[in-house]
Amino acid sequence: MIQIGLHHFGENVNKFEEELARYVGSENAAALASGTSAIHMALKALNVGKDDIVFCSSLTFSASANPIIYQNAIPVFIDSESNTWNMDPKALEKAFEKYPKPKAVIVVHLYGVAAKIEEIRYICNKHNVPLVEDAAESLGATVNGKQTGTFGDFGIYSFNGNKIITTSGGGMLVSKNKERIQKVRFWATQSREPERHYEHKEIGYNYRMSNICAGIGRGQLKVLDKRIEKKRAIYEKYKDAFKDILEIKMQPIIKNTKPNYWLSAMQIDKKTKVKPIDVIEALEKENIESRPVWKPMHMQPVFKNYDFITVCENTSISQELFERGICLPSDTKMTEEEQDKVIELIKKCFE
Repeated sequence: MIQIGLHHFGENVNKFEEELARYVGSENAAALASGTSAIHMALKALNVGKDDIVFCSSLTFSASANPIIYQNAIPVFIDSESNTWNMDPKALEKAFEKYPKPKAVIVVHLYGVAAKIEEIRYICNKHNVPLVEDAAESLGATVNGKQTGTFGDFGIYSFNGNKIITTSGGGMLVSKNKERIQKVRFWATQSREPERHYEHKEIGYNYRMSNICAGIGRGQLKVLDKRIEKKRAIYEKYKDAFKDILEIKMQPIIKNTKPNYWLSAMQIDKKTKVKPIDVIEALEKENIESRPVWKPMHMQPVFKNYDFITVCENTSISQELFERGICLPSDTKMTEEEQDKVIELIKKCFE
């Protein structure tokens, strides 16, 4: 066919959707421009609209929460628990007591470590509220052998430049609901009707992944398992190196789960004199990057007027993790010698 020269999607987009869906064990997938756009489309597909309540993990990157505002809905932030650093099922139950009819729940699998997703799904099912899994950081992580992102009504993945595999920029929405995924593809391509001319009956979005990015994703998917293994080795090396330093605790992993170990993160005991900034600056002097863990959404100026639910009044696990947590160098290109240097510098801080 001789084409007019307007944009056409190539086969990589369809193939990437099929291959990613097969990898995670989902029935349907839509390749999108970002993980953020995937969350936005999930909320739209669930008919989240003006003044609807949406529960969301507080300890996360703002991209988890921003799409709630895009839909003119109202976020209510849920505290973490210390066993995974993810959404606390007890705090979620408490949120349902205060707000019995939220439109959706967004749970995040932080740094590639799975939340207590089976408990959270049970609570959502009990209240008949749909669940969106933000698995942007956890592609390849499993709970009882089942992939994160496939427990909820919708799951989202990110292929941003910093993720375990990348398409430079991109995301994926997965779901058992074929009709909703087809509708998301329609919205994501400017809601263009199947007419000879350009016809639009709904507002659309320029959210579809490009064919070039999808081609990169297909190649990256082939090395995902190797990347996870490398990330696991990095985490285990840190854990072993710090096992005798009682003030350091790596992000915990609960049984029957396998993280993808996207970032190795640690928490420093609040009783010690060493503060996270001391470690961050010690590494910085040697041109080594580390960062605090995410600043919780309920502490962010832009979200200061929204409710925050925690199990115990005046106690916030997510705030404690932010104040005492550090994300360590975890890049798969890091050599053994480079990691040894990081470990040595951190150990010096506790001498």
